[in-house]
Amino acid sequence: MHKRLIASVAVSALICLFISGAYAGEKNPVVMFDQGHGQKFLIEKEGDLQLSKLAALFKDEGYRVKSGTSLITDESMQGVSVLVISGAFAPLTSAEVDALMRFLGAGGRLCIMLHIPQPYAGLMSRLQIFASNGVILEREHLINDQPKDFFVVNLDKHPITEGIRKIGVHGGWALISDGRQGKIIARTGSRAWIDLNRDGKFNGTDAEQSFGVAVTGSYGKGRYIIFGDDAIFQNRFLETENMAFGRNLVKWLRES
Repeated sequence: MHKRLIASVAVSALICLFISGAYAGEKNPVVMFDQGHGQKFLIEKEGDLQLSKLAALFKDEGYRVKSGTSLITDESMQGVSVLVISGAFAPLTSAEVDALMRFLGAGGRLCIMLHIPQPYAGLMSRLQIFASNGVILEREHLINDQPKDFFVVNLDKHPITEGIRKIGVHGGWALISDGRQGKIIARTGSRAWIDLNRDGKFNGTDAEQSFGVAVTGSYGKGRYIIFGDDAIFQNRFLETENMAFGRNLVKWLRES
């Protein structure tokens, strides 16, 4: 029993060594885009809603970029410094959530972008972050007069928001942080609302307030950021303000 315990501890320490060794001091860190959870918007494609321009930003910053289509495990995360999960449609399993928490705890960087929130529910609850059950409808700073498309101008001071006056959101979910580690760094105006009863009009049963659209925080030695919208960094919308925002994001994910 004693020998088995020592062996188990040694294996766990070795896994942590492999994981933690990927983060600090690498000249060319690896960013992996998860594409194993039903994603339709990919880094290898050039269309309007694809992510090839975001992948290019990582390359410009010196990252080695790859995609992953298998389950997220300790083994699949070896050598990875940053994991991006954007636009997932299939849920993360409990085992994958556990692996991601170990990845973060050992110093990994995690970037999540929601198309729908359900696939991330298990992971987000572990981070004490929760998403709304409806998309945000704005009344201010609209893009093309569409309530689901708007600029976010309420930005907290943070390396990701440095020099940024506004970011464009195109169908985003509200984010709430219940933990001390998670901090909202971008939020809507106070008159934004969510159609909770799905009747297509604002009434007394709906929520009206300032909603978070980006939350950043730390867990163990790692850090994460969650966006309530995956369109922010899609090719079509990754320009002007969103492009500058993306560059800041990529740099922040690399910082020690």
